[in-house]
Amino acid sequence: MDFARDILPLKDRLYRLALRLTMQHEEAEDIVQDTLLKLWNIVSRGGQIENIDAYAITMCRNLALDRLRQNSRHIVSYDSETMPEAPGENPYDRIFVKEGVEIVNTLMARMPEKLRTCMQLRDFEGMSYHDISQALAISEDQVRVNIFRARKFIKENLDGLS
Repeated sequence: MDFARDILPLKDRLYRLALRLTMQHEEAEDIVQDTLLKLWNIVSRGGQIENIDAYAITMCRNLALDRLRQNSRHIVSYDSETMPEAPGENPYDRIFVKEGVEIVNTLMARMPEKLRTCMQLRDFEGMSYHDISQALAISEDQVRVNIFRARKFIKENLDGLS
């Protein structure tokens, strides 16, 4: 197994997951670095990993949750650095989008961790139900239920704002 070919391409997906869980750039970067290092140590010592994506996501999620428990930090919303600016974009549209993202982030921060993680992996990372179930060690049916509940939670709370 080659680090640059097999493991390094996972870093962006792992970063987005860690950022969604911790909501802190520096913490997410540290978690991804730790994940990649631990993953490479396992692989370089001859460890066999059946599904490296699911294994890496599980490891990253566990490290992020451990850090959150250790630091007892509260989840906050993304800052404007995470939102790319489109060329020629109207500043008013940008404010509207930014406020929408902040509302959704606030709502996601209120939802239980399993719902938030399932929604992140499915809707933001595009993972299949099967891969999510492997990464989180739950059944595919439970993944579907968690995603349904997460989307319902967002919709109900967005409807309550209007």
